[in-house]
Amino acid sequence: MRADYDELAKTIASLTEGETDSVALMATIACELHHADARFDWTGFYRVTAPALLKIGPYQGGHGCLVIPFDRGVCGAAARTGEVQIVDDVEAFPGHIACSSSTRSEIVLPVSDGSGRLLGVLDIDSDQPGAFDAADAEALGAILEASFRDAE
Repeated sequence: MRADYDELAKTIASLTEGETDSVALMATIACELHHADARFDWTGFYRVTAPALLKIGPYQGGHGCLVIPFDRGVCGAAARTGEVQIVDDVEAFPGHIACSSSTRSEIVLPVSDGSGRLLGVLDIDSDQPGAFDAADAEALGAILEASFRDAE
């Protein structure tokens, strides 16, 4: 089952209408995304809590890493560069942080508020290699942009 991103975007918009609290938004989005696609083995957010530091936020799935510096791993690369990271094989990514031994591929998107301030990253892991592509990045990016434009 692949996510129907159009329907998912509508559902998330209706569930989060008027919400500005970033943690509440993250919790709702992580839940909706995680249950919408069989490829999504771990779905969650890492929040910027200090300069160049991410800490785990709302998520669905097994345990995640608690702290990720911007200079380590796929999540750190997304936070540091501000660019979506699509990794077909996590074993081939230099500096990959293995939070779960089942992860084979992942997509990580930066999450910013309407003023461009980095709030954190959305991390989606899959137990399948090569699970994510540019269409996922585009659809997920649109959901994040719409959801966090007024976030605090």
